[in-house]
Amino acid sequence: MRSLTDLDVSGKRVLVRVDFNVPLRDGVITDDTRIRAALPTIEALRERGAKIILVSHLGRPKGGPDPAFSLRPVADRLAQLTGAKVGFATDVVGDSAKAAVAALEPGDIVVLENIRFEPGETKNDDALAAQLAGLCDVYVNDAFGSAHRAHSSTEGITRHVSQTAAGLLLEREVKVLSAILEQPARPLVAVLGGSKVTDKIGVIDRFLELADAVLIGGAMCFPFFRVQGHSVGASLCEEEGLDAARGALERGGSKLMLPGDLGIGERAEQGAERRDTDGVEVPDGWMGLDIGPGTAERYAKLIRAAGTVFWNGPMGVFEVPPFDAGTRVVAEAVAACPGTTVTGGGDSVAALAAFGLTDRVTHVSTGGGATLELVEGRVLPGVAALG
Repeated sequence: MRSLTDLDVSGKRVLVRVDFNVPLRDGVITDDTRIRAALPTIEALRERGAKIILVSHLGRPKGGPDPAFSLRPVADRLAQLTGAKVGFATDVVGDSAKAAVAALEPGDIVVLENIRFEPGETKNDDALAAQLAGLCDVYVNDAFGSAHRAHSSTEGITRHVSQTAAGLLLEREVKVLSAILEQPARPLVAVLGGSKVTDKIGVIDRFLELADAVLIGGAMCFPFFRVQGHSVGASLCEEEGLDAARGALERGGSKLMLPGDLGIGERAEQGAERRDTDGVEVPDGWMGLDIGPGTAERYAKLIRAAGTVFWNGPMGVFEVPPFDAGTRVVAEAVAACPGTTVTGGGDSVAALAAFGLTDRVTHVSTGGGATLELVEGRVLPGVAALG
């Protein structure tokens, strides 16, 4: 995989695939983390005199252009963050994009409109890929969060551009995540939560091979309990996950650790009564909404003593106190661990932010699905395409 330093970009048009899929409310960006994550690559290219063209998706628009999914607010925010001249094209490969690119001077930036306004993007349409390539001399992929998709802007374009490389963000993601799989400091502890076993079974299996301990939390523990014969009450229990849970239990042995107590409630609402169980039986009409205090401390002890920690998925409904306690204890343990700590996307990142602990983790992945697929050992098309 080639790096930015392998490229000659001075005075050249560099198209950068970024991940600007930011949350918007009434046209206002509510979290600019993904924009800030791309700044090192953007600034490195500006310093070297590149003419920068940024392409991204935002949301899942259906049926063509939709103002609710426009990247114009992103272009405005990027101008504020960089102080650069930032233009905005009202299309992706049409007249507006061509004119905006033609007007670029070294160090200038133009943001193209949402790539998913083009129906060929998610189909990896070669004609669209060739049109994108026609806007640039050099292609850089810095959108790790989209690297598991073989789309026109992540994979197809590389067939039409001779100079390609990974951006700084994508390169760091691949190096950090690969390192914890290939040469982790021991013990390696994987903490896996969330709601569905089927979403995480590939990751569970990979860590059952590689890790010293795999700690399970969140609603995905209930299929495990069901196949063990425990009552789960009204807890969220994925029926499709039962076979996967049964297989993981057979393969996991002592490495696979499940909660020994739970925080339960009659509803997942703020102010609802919380009860902590002695054991994992959930009464009828009650839901398991968190790991219990005994489990939280048992998990925290293992995490604090780890050489490497990978955490993906909360331990319960952390957004709703009083069912945030287990996730908070785990997050604080990850932050206190002196080893390498990696948090893999999604709700785990949101939990760290909610508890004010983001800066105390070695690496916070931007990937989500891409993170999980890389950890599972799958080839990411957007990475493989870079050589």
